[in-house]
Amino acid sequence: MQKVLNLKIKYRESFRPFAPSVLRERVADWFEIDADSPYMLLVANDVKPERCRKMSVEELALFGIDKLNVARSDIPAVTHVDYSARVQTVHKETNPRYHALIARFEQLTACPVLVNTSFNVRGVPSVCTPEDGFACFMGTGIEFLAAGN
Repeated sequence: MQKVLNLKIKYRESFRPFAPSVLRERVADWFEIDADSPYMLLVANDVKPERCRKMSVEELALFGIDKLNVARSDIPAVTHVDYSARVQTVHKETNPRYHALIARFEQLTACPVLVNTSFNVRGVPSVCTPEDGFACFMGTGIEFLAAGN
């Protein structure tokens, strides 16, 4: 998913990681942090060891982009090469709709984590209006766009 998002939507190098949005009440189950991080300001939050995947001897022998493309955890699109992540905690009280979306995703998948990224493509400012959103949507490989209610 990381590669798809980078190449077909963000139009940037395929190795760039994304941030995880995680239910605040579940953050300590997935990351080495148990604190609020609603603005993705904390970067050195390692993915929990039990969620990480050790690389095989063959994978360790890879070089460059081939090595970067090896999944490192149960949540590979948001796990950096050093097993860190720039976590956003989502609180039911301050962001009830996004919290409900992630909670429903967890019901379906047993994973309370979604990929989070700014809504823009490389070299273009972030979306600020519905018109910006529609223009960005039409210029990318994004499959669905939801706006408002």
